[in-house]
Amino acid sequence: MSATKFVQSNSIRMAYESMGPDEGPTIILVAGLYNQLIRWPVTFCQLLVAKGYRVIRFDNRDIGLSEKMDNQIAPSLFRLALRSFFGIPVEVPYTLEDMAADTVGLMDALSIKKAHIVGMSMGGMISQLVASLYPERILSLTSIMSTTGAFGKGMASLAVARQMVKPIPKGVSALENSVNTRQMFASPAYPQTDEEVAAEVRREFERSNYPAGYLRQMAAIRVAPDRKNLLRKLKLPTLIIHGNQDTLVDVSGAIETKKHITHANLVRFEGMGHTLPDALLEKFAELIHETACQA
Repeated sequence: MSATKFVQSNSIRMAYESMGPDEGPTIILVAGLYNQLIRWPVTFCQLLVAKGYRVIRFDNRDIGLSEKMDNQIAPSLFRLALRSFFGIPVEVPYTLEDMAADTVGLMDALSIKKAHIVGMSMGGMISQLVASLYPERILSLTSIMSTTGAFGKGMASLAVARQMVKPIPKGVSALENSVNTRQMFASPAYPQTDEEVAAEVRREFERSNYPAGYLRQMAAIRVAPDRKNLLRKLKLPTLIIHGNQDTLVDVSGAIETKKHITHANLVRFEGMGHTLPDALLEKFAELIHETACQA
């Protein structure tokens, strides 16, 4: 396993790991909301390395071991949603565009001129922006369990949406709450026991646990405009992966993405929720490789 290293990216100290040959074509993995780089399974990274790629996974700003925006107020998500609903201008600590700039800054710091970009969930949103705003830097795009930002598309189920914003109930530990939340958008065809999920969460908490970063990242998602006009201009090879049983980002988000990137390859998996099931990692790697080979 690769050691965690640090670079300055977009004036932010970013944590990253690099696997595979330095001279190989590069795949940048962009993690989702409140997801540390370790949410990208090592097995998945190794599958890509075995195909000849250099694989970079990193912590977004405000998460994991990357720099925290301690000087920025963590917004109230309820107040943010209310102001957005009534069309009241909203200021947030940073935007998804800022996080896209972080990703390109990481490439600059590592002297990576061009790369294939793969993002999951919020990372898919960021990856869409990187491909759209910095087309000269990106060879192919893979958007996993993500959406375009269009109103009413890729929405969470009501139960999951409530769970994502409500305070942790009294008498429930942060660990238990995280397990309960993740099981709500798990993959029904690829179930994990509570003990297995708890082990994953515990490993993440031991590395870093910074709830304020979750609030600021969520705020960036909430105020993000629809990216459809940007996505329509994309010409690069594009892959869209989504689970039909995703209750956090409904599969309509993938369908909407395909609608605006008409040449994209949309692959939907039955029984997959908002997770990266171990049983599908090899298939994901094959699809990403096929897409990259079109560049």
